[in-house]
Amino acid sequence: MRQLLLVLTSIVTVSSLNIPVMTTAGITPNLSEMRLVQKLNCNNAQTQAAINECAKLSYQNTDKKLNRVYQQLLSTLESSRKQKFIAAQLAWIKFRDTNCEFERSRYEGGSIVPTIYFGCLENTTKLRTQQLQEYLKPNP
Repeated sequence: MRQLLLVLTSIVTVSSLNIPVMTTAGITPNLSEMRLVQKLNCNNAQTQAAINECAKLSYQNTDKKLNRVYQQLLSTLESSRKQKFIAAQLAWIKFRDTNCEFERSRYEGGSIVPTIYFGCLENTTKLRTQQLQEYLKPNP
């Protein structure tokens, strides 16, 4: 009886601390989905995995800018030109992706492949963004 009282007292004490407790039973963590708690420092990436991740993030930021400029330009076009512009953009995306697949194939099997691929996507996307920005300028 005394042991039962000690256990109950312990439970009441722990629960009164108001500390959230998480228990997992029978759950195996998926290691491929786990991420480092450490913050990624893209100004000083020290591993190939970090360099690859930074290249991906940099491309994603460039792609967001392209999409903003694309939407801005699309909204300025008269309907007769919108479909041509959309078709041109879709063809450009296919070219970009295929060209970057070709560029990265030179390094196939290497740990640098993602950096090469995302670098290509980023550079090509930056050029397209500049091109679309030129279309936004008024005619002289």
